[in-house]
Amino acid sequence: MTAEEYMKRTLELAERGRGRTSPNPVVGAVIVRDGAVIGEGWHKKCGENHAEINAFEDAARRGEDVRGADMYVTLEPCSHYGRTPPCAKAIIGHGIKRVHIGILDPNPKVAGRGVRMMKAAGIHVESGILEEECRRINEIFLKYITTKTPFVVMKTAMTLDGKIAACTGDSKWVTGEESRRAVQEMRNRLTGIMVGIGTVLADDPRLTCRLEGGRDPVRIIADTHLRIPLDAKVLKDDNCIIAAAEDCDPWKRKELGSRVLITEKAGDGIDLADLMKKLGEREIDSILLEGGGALNEAALRQGIVDRIVSFIAPKIVGGREAKTPVEGKGFEKMSQAIRVEHLEIQKIGEDLMIQGKPERREECSQEL
Repeated sequence: MTAEEYMKRTLELAERGRGRTSPNPVVGAVIVRDGAVIGEGWHKKCGENHAEINAFEDAARRGEDVRGADMYVTLEPCSHYGRTPPCAKAIIGHGIKRVHIGILDPNPKVAGRGVRMMKAAGIHVESGILEEECRRINEIFLKYITTKTPFVVMKTAMTLDGKIAACTGDSKWVTGEESRRAVQEMRNRLTGIMVGIGTVLADDPRLTCRLEGGRDPVRIIADTHLRIPLDAKVLKDDNCIIAAAEDCDPWKRKELGSRVLITEKAGDGIDLADLMKKLGEREIDSILLEGGGALNEAALRQGIVDRIVSFIAPKIVGGREAKTPVEGKGFEKMSQAIRVEHLEIQKIGEDLMIQGKPERREECSQEL
């Protein structure tokens, strides 16, 4: 096997930890000697062993001696004591001869120190193998560790003519079962889920993960003036944050207690950039934005969206009053439109899933 093939295996292993390692990265590691894999591991959960340590333990279970072997790892091994001991030190102690890295770790606590530590011990280190793939798999971590703000995925589901509901408001279901399952997978993998108060008032959603054995995301409601009903389903447990402005309803603020997170305002609505900063301080590294048109418009205008994932169903519903994924005031000229780049298109059941990265905008939103 080639170096790229071994690194592809580390990427496959890393994916197994998706949704459980936050705010840590997903990492895979493979130990190779004489062209044979003698140990594999991945980071399974935040606070537990890193991928490299699990690979060493796997090799030990197989009865393999790792001294003089090669290690392939998606991300630079850590060099500091955090929730776990430094992996670079363990690699040195186990006598690994060569280390092949996908990307360097931008974490200021690492940032090349792991490489320097291993090189100083006489280990041959090379980086940049399948670099783009390794960046993509850890795009959440790479943004969070460098900005301390969450990676935001804006998800929309619409008909071929751009409607998210019929003119009556009926929206069950726009897309097929396979697409809806894909969305549940996103809820399982991302740390938080965010909607606007309009969605809560219209649909009274629970915003939980409906996969068997899935993990419920932190529910975040953008509700400038605290219009949320106290019997809303989303408030059934404490895993909920209500983002509101300082001038919100004082009585309801008292009733909701610690669930309320006060943010700055942008125009008549919430300053979403300030909200992202405060959510980052709570170690929320990723958010699935499932809001209605008003919240989506505000998020795009304020430049907090990192990736757009749009499910398009082969249906025509029509209707001048039928809602669309992005509403608000809109742009006056086509030249002002937000461009979406690096498009990827995939068929999900009968639907299409199109995703890409929007260009940044920093304009104020309307009230949420």
